[in-house]
Amino acid sequence: MNRVKYPRTPHLPFSPGRSDDDIGLGKVEFTGEVVVTEKLDGENTTLYHDYLHARSLTSASHPSRDWLKRFHAGFRHQIPAGMRICGENLFAVHSIPYQALPAWFVAFAVFEGDFCLPWDECVEWCGLIGLPTVPVLYRGPWDERAVRACWTGQSRYGGEQEGYVVRRVEGFKQADFGRCVAKYVRPGHVQTSDDWLRATPVPNGLAR
Repeated sequence: MNRVKYPRTPHLPFSPGRSDDDIGLGKVEFTGEVVVTEKLDGENTTLYHDYLHARSLTSASHPSRDWLKRFHAGFRHQIPAGMRICGENLFAVHSIPYQALPAWFVAFAVFEGDFCLPWDECVEWCGLIGLPTVPVLYRGPWDERAVRACWTGQSRYGGEQEGYVVRRVEGFKQADFGRCVAKYVRPGHVQTSDDWLRATPVPNGLAR
C-alpha cells in the first residue's frame, strides 16, 4: 500500500510555542464536538500491517526505532490492509522525560485510506489491538476557555506537559486535516534535532 506522511499540524492562534517555520490557524473554526488530548514528546510514527516509518518515509535506523519494529511485529497482523495507526514512539527521552507511560507507543489517530476515523472508533480499534491512546483532557463543544484550561504544565504520565491537540470527534478526510486538527505547544519547547539520532537513547519510564 502507499506510504503516507503524517500531515503537519497547525498551531492554535494562542499557541506560544509556534516558531517561524510552523504553520498556524488564522482563526478557529471547529464545528461539532471536539476532543482535546495531551501532546506527547516522542517521535511521530505510522504503523501499517506490513511496514512502519517515522515522519520521514525513509527513516534511518535507531535503537528506539528498532524496539518499535520488534514490538510492531507482535501485532501487525491485526492491522487491516489499507489502515494505518499513527502515534508517538516514546521509547527514548527527547526533550521531556516521562516517568509513568502506559507503553512506549501511544496512539492518537487511525486512518482508513485517506479518512481519519472518528475519535471513538480510533480508541476502539486501538483497544482491540492492545494499544493505549493519548490522554483525553477535554471533550465537548469548542470552548476556548475550556480548551485553554487544558494547559496545566504537568503531564498525565509524570513529567512536564508539552502541550495538547484539538481535533474534531467526527471523522474527516486527510485533505481537511488542517481545518480539523490543531495544537498548542508550550512556550520555549525545544524541538528534537538530528543530533538526537546520534546520541545513546535514554528510555522513558513505564508505569508499574
